[in-house]
Amino acid sequence: MMRSVGAVVAAGAVALAATGCGSDRAAPSDGVGGTVTVFAAASLTETFTALGKRFEAAHPGTRVVFSFGASSALAQQIQQGAPADVFASAAPKNMQQVVDAGEVTATPVTFVRNRLEIAVPPGNPGRITGLTDFANPDEKIALCAEQVPCGAAAKTVFEAAGITPRPDTREADVKAVLTKVTLGEVDAALVYRTDVRAAGGKVTGIDFPESAEAINDYPIAPLATATNAAAAAAFVTFIGSAEAGAVFAQAGFETP
Repeated sequence: MMRSVGAVVAAGAVALAATGCGSDRAAPSDGVGGTVTVFAAASLTETFTALGKRFEAAHPGTRVVFSFGASSALAQQIQQGAPADVFASAAPKNMQQVVDAGEVTATPVTFVRNRLEIAVPPGNPGRITGLTDFANPDEKIALCAEQVPCGAAAKTVFEAAGITPRPDTREADVKAVLTKVTLGEVDAALVYRTDVRAAGGKVTGIDFPESAEAINDYPIAPLATATNAAAAAAFVTFIGSAEAGAVFAQAGFETP
């Protein structure tokens, strides 16, 4: 079960007090220092990169290292022993896999939500108007693989709309799908609204009503195998802060 941001902030403060001496390097006066490794969903690349710099500035001597990818792949890597301090997933399902494996030290908190949007190349050469075009064999279509969160969400919206898509390619994560659009290799793709915004003028976004049927919750949690528990707790707390919330809102994420 997920809990509120306020609850995790309080829990993070307690964790910091208890584990302030457990970082992987000599910690500064606030108890947070050293390297913190964060495994995060590919759709968080831009926001987490920016927030990582802010976190480092707020905690001198701290370095944030990110590994971005499909949440399903990251969850599997964590279960196989990959070294990480924090996991941020684009879907509760993949976080639950890690929880069930005993790899999480605290109840995950949902910090943002996201929804799908149609992405087309500038000028919309395929003349895409909506979700029904994804069933047209004459259109070149890209989707995420169904086992990753963006692919699972796409499957849900297609089922809700009664549409059977005919993708020409399925990619490992949402950034790979977006690349197909920016390179002009496909006429349309389903990606997150935040990815469309991050791409700027490289793509054009088209909203569709069925996107409300598959809004993804993004949970985050420190990991049991964290070698820098203090920094892990502090990073999770920071992601739930008002400062981080403003960055997420600007990027197009929704409040949980």
